[in-house]
Amino acid sequence: MRVDRVRLLNFKCYGDADLTLERGVTVVHGVNGSGKSTLLEAVFFALYGSKALDDRTLDDVITTGEEEAAVELWFTHDGREYHVERRLKLRGDRATTTKCVLETPTETIEGARDVRREVTQLLRMDAEAFVNCAYVRQGEVNKLIHASPSDRQDMIDDLLQLGALEDYRERASEARLGVKNVLDGQREVLENVRQKVQEKEEKDLHERLNGLESRRTDVVAEIDHYETQREQAQETLETAVDVLERHEETREEIAALETEIEDLRSKISETERKRDEAGDEISEIRNRREELADERADLLEAVDLESDDPDEAVTQDRIDELEDRDEALRDELEDVRVTITEGNNEVERLREEADDLERDAEETREEADALEEQIEADEEAIADREAKLDDLADDIDAARATFDDAPVEFGAAESHLEDLETERDELVSEINDVTADIRTAENAIEEGERLLEEGKCPECGQPVEDSPHVDVLTDRREELADLEAEAEALEDQRDEIDERIERAEGLREAERRVDRLEENRDNIEQLLAEKRESLADRRDQRDQLREDAEEYEAEAEEKRAAAAEREDEVAGARADLGEINTERGTIKETLETLERISEITDEQTALETEIGNLRERRADWETMNDERRETLSDKRDRKRDLESEFDEDRVETAREDKDNAEQYIEKVDGKLEELEDQRGEIQNAIGAAENELEELEDRREELESVEDRCDLLESLYEEAESLQTTYGDLRAELRQHNVETLERLLNETFELVYQNDSYAAIDLDGDYRLTVYQKDGEALEPEQLSGGERALFNLSLRCAIYRLLAEGVDGSAPMPPLILDEPTVFLDSGHVTQLVSLIESMRDLGVEQIVVVSHDEELVGAADSLVRVEKDATSNRSRLERGEPPEAELLASD
Repeated sequence: MRVDRVRLLNFKCYGDADLTLERGVTVVHGVNGSGKSTLLEAVFFALYGSKALDDRTLDDVITTGEEEAAVELWFTHDGREYHVERRLKLRGDRATTTKCVLETPTETIEGARDVRREVTQLLRMDAEAFVNCAYVRQGEVNKLIHASPSDRQDMIDDLLQLGALEDYRERASEARLGVKNVLDGQREVLENVRQKVQEKEEKDLHERLNGLESRRTDVVAEIDHYETQREQAQETLETAVDVLERHEETREEIAALETEIEDLRSKISETERKRDEAGDEISEIRNRREELADERADLLEAVDLESDDPDEAVTQDRIDELEDRDEALRDELEDVRVTITEGNNEVERLREEADDLERDAEETREEADALEEQIEADEEAIADREAKLDDLADDIDAARATFDDAPVEFGAAESHLEDLETERDELVSEINDVTADIRTAENAIEEGERLLEEGKCPECGQPVEDSPHVDVLTDRREELADLEAEAEALEDQRDEIDERIERAEGLREAERRVDRLEENRDNIEQLLAEKRESLADRRDQRDQLREDAEEYEAEAEEKRAAAAEREDEVAGARADLGEINTERGTIKETLETLERISEITDEQTALETEIGNLRERRADWETMNDERRETLSDKRDRKRDLESEFDEDRVETAREDKDNAEQYIEKVDGKLEELEDQRGEIQNAIGAAENELEELEDRREELESVEDRCDLLESLYEEAESLQTTYGDLRAELRQHNVETLERLLNETFELVYQNDSYAAIDLDGDYRLTVYQKDGEALEPEQLSGGERALFNLSLRCAIYRLLAEGVDGSAPMPPLILDEPTVFLDSGHVTQLVSLIESMRDLGVEQIVVVSHDEELVGAADSLVRVEKDATSNRSRLERGEPPEAELLASD
């Protein structure tokens, strides 16, 4: 695998960065805290997502103050090109992945989990395996050395894909134990089924079934006999019941006829009563008709009609004539009322308008007086502001005088202050670098003194006796003293710059004060011009208001005169209103009389109609009673016929037969019930015997099936046991092969680094325990090496594992870039040279791409290409800049 390009957007300290990487050794350098390691973390995050964040969350990835971030990675693996893109966005208080896409030569994969799974299969390593092999993160250079043998064994086995064989072996073991548990359970089932078959066979079920079937035949024959007898008794009972029911029906019909006869008699009497009442009602209606005729004659005398007995048309014509006159009067009345209402409203409106005009005149005079006072105040304000302009001119001259003895001219203070602050930031960065070197030196001295107290060399950790590195503490102390002196000098320079910055800030404030004063002067001059202009406007406005007040008073007098004239018109309309109401009252009384005459005529007609209806009803009632009398005669004849058919002796005989049949049936039913119970018990016993016989057959079949299952499980148990042994042997064999290969590669790598040095070889046993041998044959644990040697030894082990994975099982395999993040943290200058040799050897052995993060100049000189990382002090954002290695620059200069 080769990383071709990485692009960042709002990723941690990067705002917008785009970097193309090449083959060979690329060194990413820059000052501490500039964002070098973040660049490698972005590559790791692009491949594995949240699994690359350890204990951090997606919130930590997005740049502070931003709401979204993105990482894109282009890489080539096994000759094919890939592109992965991850985008994040803040939603509320937490960040979520909004896009995760992996574009392969054949398909596009979406979703964080699916992309991570595809990358793991592609590289043959997950995130943990990636940092254990290809990615040596800052501070983890000694991870393999400090790990326990078992942890180191698990790490390397996982990298070499041996963990899968162990998983298979454990699964085979679990399968074997599972089969054993099932086999033991089936053996218990087998013994249980055998015992049940034996118990069933001892019951002699066929003989018991034959006896029960014989008993059932006898009981069935007896039941048939009693059922035949019961049927005969039932027929006798039904015949007697028929006779008794017929007798009862005849008695009920006679009783019903008696009721109907009595009902007919009652209805005939009721109808005759209604005929008599209708005759009386006809007499009363005739009397009412005569009373209405007298009332009509009296009413006709009260009205002026041409005839003493007018018909309905004459009366209606007179009513129409009076209603037309009333309608005309009502219209006149409405007009008069409208005239009165409008007149009153107009009078009120004119008086209100007069009042409003008088108030307007008063308010206008008050407003003119207020303007007079404001004009006087404006004249005083203009005088005050003219005096204030003179004071501002004096203040501006005083502020400009501050620059008389200043190091810069007026107007240049801002840029002068920025130059000083830039100079101070560079000095602070230099102080931080020296402080970091002081802390490193102090830690080295502290560790050396601790080793000396234990009687060990502070450089290599070996016994002090005959050690060539005892005087290293003196050099470290001298180096610390020089660093502290340099730091003190830098602090003095920073204090001096702070004083200059303070003076520059005062000058900048003076410039800003002049700007503010001049702006105030301009504002006051503009306000004075506006104030003078508004003063003239207010004088004109005052004069106009006084003229308006006089016009309001004159118009109010005119309104009051018009209101008086309108009030006289309203009084005349009120007199007309009284005359119209009097005439309408007279018309109303006449109309009521005529309407009553018309109503009496209608009532008389209705009474004549009601008399005719009553006469028709009396005739209908007479016809109805004639029909009822004929029906009454027929029912009396039917009653006499039924009474002649009544036979008491036959009824008595039927009652005796019914009682005897019911008693016999009751006895037979009890016997049949007893026999049915016996037959049911026998049938149940037969069913139970048949069920037991079926169960016996089922148990025999089950016994045969369980025996076959036990044979199959025994065979499966032997196969699982054999498979478990095979996976274990294969894992041990492959581990031994990998251990031998890894030991060879480790010694080759170690020899390249420590050629002609005091160490001879490295031994790696089957459990991945490491032993270092000196030239004199003495064995050392890796922990006994010095800090720098331990770091270099661990890097050699990492590179050997990397080479083993690259060689693969079936030939060479494409590997990720070898990534080293600050590998020189624990190394002195001598060990840095050996690290450079290690990196160059890996390149010579065919590692396609090596990326190193470091600020060490020696590593920078060994690079094929350089990437410089800088951080803007103002925006706190990192930026990338490509550079040429020193050798390329020398060739270009030649």
